[in-house]
Amino acid sequence: MAIPDTPFHKKIRSDFKVFVYYIHQHLGLPDPTPVQLNMTDYLQHGPKRSIIQAFRGVGKSHLTAGYVVWRLLKDPETKILVVSASKERADAFSTFCQRLIWELEGLEYLKPRSEQRQSKISFDVGPSTASQSPSVKSVGITSQITGSRADLIVADDIEVLNNSGTQQMRDKLAETIKEFDAVLKPLPTSRVVFLGTPQTEDSLYAKLPERGYECRIWPARMPKEEEIDKYGESLAPFIKGLDLAPSAPTDPLRFQEEDLLEREASYGKAGFAMQFMLSTQLSDMERFPLKVRDLIVMSVDNEQGPLRLTWGPLEDRALNDLPNAAMRGDRMYPPMNVGDVVTDFSACVMSIDPSGRGADETGYAVVKMLNGFLYVVACGGLSGGYDDTTLTELSHIAKKFKVNEIVVESNFGDGMFIKLLQPVISKIHPVLIEEVRHSKQKERRIIDTLEPVMMRHKLVIDPKVIEEDFRTAQKYEQAVRFHKMLIYQMTRITTDKGSLKHDDRLDALSMAVGYYVEQMNRDEVAGESAHKQDLLDKELEKFIDNVDNPNKVSKPILSEGPIMFTEFR
Repeated sequence: MAIPDTPFHKKIRSDFKVFVYYIHQHLGLPDPTPVQLNMTDYLQHGPKRSIIQAFRGVGKSHLTAGYVVWRLLKDPETKILVVSASKERADAFSTFCQRLIWELEGLEYLKPRSEQRQSKISFDVGPSTASQSPSVKSVGITSQITGSRADLIVADDIEVLNNSGTQQMRDKLAETIKEFDAVLKPLPTSRVVFLGTPQTEDSLYAKLPERGYECRIWPARMPKEEEIDKYGESLAPFIKGLDLAPSAPTDPLRFQEEDLLEREASYGKAGFAMQFMLSTQLSDMERFPLKVRDLIVMSVDNEQGPLRLTWGPLEDRALNDLPNAAMRGDRMYPPMNVGDVVTDFSACVMSIDPSGRGADETGYAVVKMLNGFLYVVACGGLSGGYDDTTLTELSHIAKKFKVNEIVVESNFGDGMFIKLLQPVISKIHPVLIEEVRHSKQKERRIIDTLEPVMMRHKLVIDPKVIEEDFRTAQKYEQAVRFHKMLIYQMTRITTDKGSLKHDDRLDALSMAVGYYVEQMNRDEVAGESAHKQDLLDKELEKFIDNVDNPNKVSKPILSEGPIMFTEFR
């Protein structure tokens, strides 16, 4: 079938915006909004490797489906691969493209001929010549991608919670999309376009710029001045150029403020930040509870510490020279004030999380206590597990910091680690060893232990610990180096099961902190019981005294607890 060359066809082929207007008229939709037109322009003129992130409901998928059809209008020999998280979603995208071809007046010549492919999985357009690759093919991200050839790859929402919830899933997804390079034709006109919404701080979309992709973001609200920097170079210039007050809707023709408020209430702050503001940085405050800014970073003596410390995150005192694997904008600070009175630490505990198999480390932490503050003087990971070298090194660490008790995670190995450690440490630094067993989900246990302590700014960490943590992680290959660091683990953990690829160092720290939290809870209960008993004893003494001296009037002791007695005369 001959390709029409009428003024109408010349017009819709000349500019993608014109074709979008035509689609909207056909679908009975309002004219494209300024935001949609800006996205349309980026689809037409964007770079070879593009990432489009726009708020939910803006219509990026149907605009991109229109772009697919428009590319076929311009050149029926174009081969297009549509990839989504699920096969069903990819097929739905392909089906919409087919409907546009079948329903739009003037596009009849693109309908597949009887001998051509015409399913929702793959279809040809009429003028295309015979080829092993269909004009449009849809696949799920877990399907076989290699073997196809494409001029245009559309990756539509390939990252969803079901395939990005854990670090292992995210790594697998990142490896899968490398196959795109094998599929894409080596032509100047070839393109890869990602459409999506980040699901995690460690989102695939955040890493794609390292592979040469340009990211363009259209949020639903005008970012506040302090939020703009968090987008980096990704915020669409169109958005930057809008003369709008902070938090005002960027596309009021699509969503007015009332609509956005309802959606924010429905999604929650974290969900709204992710789905509508397209910023993992904005949602991190909600999803990632542990922040290094809540720590107090200062040098710690091995024998004594101050009785009083004052936390204060003064920006001009941020410790920018320390290696920091935390999230962007999360900084470390020294104490604002340090008390003059110093005294001996009241306790020093070492926790050990024995490694299992594979790439796990044997995590350890040494934490001292004084006046309600917990001082982290050592925390790291050893590559070995049950070998003599590891056991000996742990024993020397215990000796160096004068540890007076060791707690060991017993869930793995059924206590075997302690049996092996005991004879080694008894020669180097004899100390009490206690087993601890956990049944609670690890991620929740770690967060529930550390968050209250950090939020009250009671966790003090020596800068040497941070430097050593960073240094010892350098021996690992670059792909996992950050994942081994305590600070990275601390600031990336969520309540989701498997949210961290490695958690050995963080788990060891939480065990040591948890030991003190449990002790303090015991002391508090014991102290309360002792106090109540003391009050009771005094009341009984008064009672006996009143019995022996009936004419004496005794006033009751004012109790601070629930035990109250009336006057006895």
